[in-house]
Amino acid sequence: MAGHGYESGRLNLPFVGIPTFAKRPYVADWGAIAADVAVMGAPFDFGTQFRAGARFGPRAVREASTLFSFGHAGAYDHEDDCTYLGPDVRIVDIGDADIVHTDTETSHANIETGVRAILAAGALPVVIGGDHSVNIPCIRAFDAACAAKGPIHILQIDAHLDFVDIRHGVRHGHGNPMRRAAERAHVAGITALGIRNVSSTARDGYEAARAMGDDFLSVRQVRKLGTDAVVGRIPEGARIYMTIDIDGFCPSIAPGTGTPSHGGFLYYEVLEILQAVARRHEVVGIDLVEVAPDYDQTGGTAILAAQLLLNTLGFVFHARGPRGGA
Repeated sequence: MAGHGYESGRLNLPFVGIPTFAKRPYVADWGAIAADVAVMGAPFDFGTQFRAGARFGPRAVREASTLFSFGHAGAYDHEDDCTYLGPDVRIVDIGDADIVHTDTETSHANIETGVRAILAAGALPVVIGGDHSVNIPCIRAFDAACAAKGPIHILQIDAHLDFVDIRHGVRHGHGNPMRRAAERAHVAGITALGIRNVSSTARDGYEAARAMGDDFLSVRQVRKLGTDAVVGRIPEGARIYMTIDIDGFCPSIAPGTGTPSHGGFLYYEVLEILQAVARRHEVVGIDLVEVAPDYDQTGGTAILAAQLLLNTLGFVFHARGPRGGA
């Protein structure tokens, strides 16, 4: 049957084709990453303490991201009167880190290898988890880059402090990542937003967090202070690594997660914080974790995650200038 002379030859609508992140090119060779952003999946959930399933998060978020991939260049925002993620921002999907079932250390090492490859290519790493323990190898991978460019400050969106030291002999589970990060010489501090309710961290963990430079606020405290005041607590000139646990959001809009906690953020509360941070700081890495799609048959949690990542990347590269750059 004859074609219809479409401008590109193919419509390539969201429901057609292979669902890479935002339907961007797939790069199998981690030694040949030539992009401004490289997205990697980390389908690891052996660090969970109760409900597993986040190993399917990368696949779900990638598929959800195609909802926003209609083939036209960029995304126009009428409120900002701005087109974000235009054709000058090169995004690639490098697939998933190899996960070896039941082997945390090997799996984490493979995630670290992927992030190091992205950094070596001069691209912004975006890692889709997986449980929050995948942040541990992500942060480890920044040691060499920080030696050259200076330390990073972590912005954490989360219901839980994740500052457990060792519990039942476990050091690298999803309750440990911010404690492990705070121990790293190349991490200058942590700003944790959304911490609330019954937590995975006991009181001594909160005390240790304060002593080790963790500034944390609950959802109610963030709302009382407002976006500008909250973002103003981050040290001026800090290079920001964003780690976004989807359970930072209220489970009324993000039920697809292993450890839901009511009273969480709504979409625009987080989006406006991330936009303000992108305007004021250099963002050097992002991970988004704990999407467990089987707990949300609507697919809404994965769509929220994909939309948040795409908008945040738009803010980051708009702040960097018209050509993006790594």
